Amino acid sequence: MSSAPRRPVSRDRVIDTAIALADEEGLDAVSMRSVAAELDVVPMALYKHVDGKEDLIAGMIDAIVSRYPAAPAGQDWRDAVRGRVLGARDELGIHPWLRTAIESATRRTPAVLAYMDALAGEFAAGGVSYDLTHYAMHALGHRIWGFSPEAFATSTGDAPPPDPETVATMMRTYPHVVAIAQASAASNPSGACDEDAEFEFTLDLLLESFERLHRSGWTSGSVASPRPGS
Repeated sequence: MSSAPRRPVSRDRVIDTAIALADEEGLDAVSMRSVAAELDVVPMALYKHVDGKEDLIAGMIDAIVSRYPAAPAGQDWRDAVRGRVLGARDELGIHPWLRTAIESATRRTPAVLAYMDALAGEFAAGGVSYDLTHYAMHALGHRIWGFSPEAFATSTGDAPPPDPETVATMMRTYPHVVAIAQASAASNPSGACDEDAEFEFTLDLLLESFERLHRSGWTSGSVASPRPGS
């Protein structure tokens, strides 16, 4: 009795396998060797389909970005932009490794450019000038991919709460920082920041500002001024 024929390896299958591996074990687990092992082939067999690890990661990003939801036809441009950005954020919840992959990417692939073009197109469809759209895209920054990087961000995990003496010292030395932390803890019983709420707050704040500038006829030339010493 003959065994079932082996399923052929393709670029799509290599990338899907890498995504599944990253979903389960994280992006660091993805290598040409580990993906080849999952496919039960030698690593060299993958080079027929991807140029190397950088191309593999780019393909993984493309596969997810191409799934970002489009805005419903006829939707207001603010809602359309908001929906696309929050759709990108939803994918981060499904694929936590995606943020690291995007942050470390060095080239804009066709799928990445297509998403950026579609997002810019939502502004344009609402009559927003390309001048303002340019500045708006920069202001959104990484938020178009669903995340907002912060300096000195740390993961608290299951760290024990600070002892009373440390808290007292912090309150004397950094009273406003402590007050913010206390207000956040009071708002969120878990004691952690509500990252989704904070993300949406900033996104809505930016969109409201973009609309106000659009209605006022804003142009970059009207605010540009030389810096001291330039």
